[in-house]
Amino acid sequence: MDGVSPHHTCHVESSALVKASLERHRKKKEDEEDPKHAEVDSPPRLSCEDFTVEFGKEQIETLIQTWGVRSCWRHSLDFLYVTELEHCGVYHYRARFSAPTAREPISQTASVFFGVEVSKFAPRAAPLEIYFVVESNRLVNTSGKHRFRETWLTDVIDSKKRLGAEADL
Repeated sequence: MDGVSPHHTCHVESSALVKASLERHRKKKEDEEDPKHAEVDSPPRLSCEDFTVEFGKEQIETLIQTWGVRSCWRHSLDFLYVTELEHCGVYHYRARFSAPTAREPISQTASVFFGVEVSKFAPRAAPLEIYFVVESNRLVNTSGKHRFRETWLTDVIDSKKRLGAEADL
């Protein structure tokens, strides 16, 4: 498992996604109460009753295709669990990326954790909010607002290799 407990890593990044969701909800409530923000509309979201885990996976796969990572990268995408909050459900997914080569057919992996925020109150036909955190990173990125960088994956893998080399001393 690349020398790092997947449960620990998943918990840290998933907690960041939930915290970000709560902060967005708190800020949205403040904006609604502040008259100078009254005319600002936030984008609507898909309602919980129409959302499925498989639909979330399809949306994340579509997002990953827009990242423009080189074709040498392979990934798998798994649903992890859902966190029910007062205002939404946050569906957690993990994509594991690797770049196998002839010299290293079983390569290290770098994970990207996704939170698909599904509003409990928004209208039915609304776009989803998708957030992602790269393994061992604290920055919560928003799809459509932050540009994914392939170097984030290589940085994670290089860090794991250095850590593994130091542990073998």
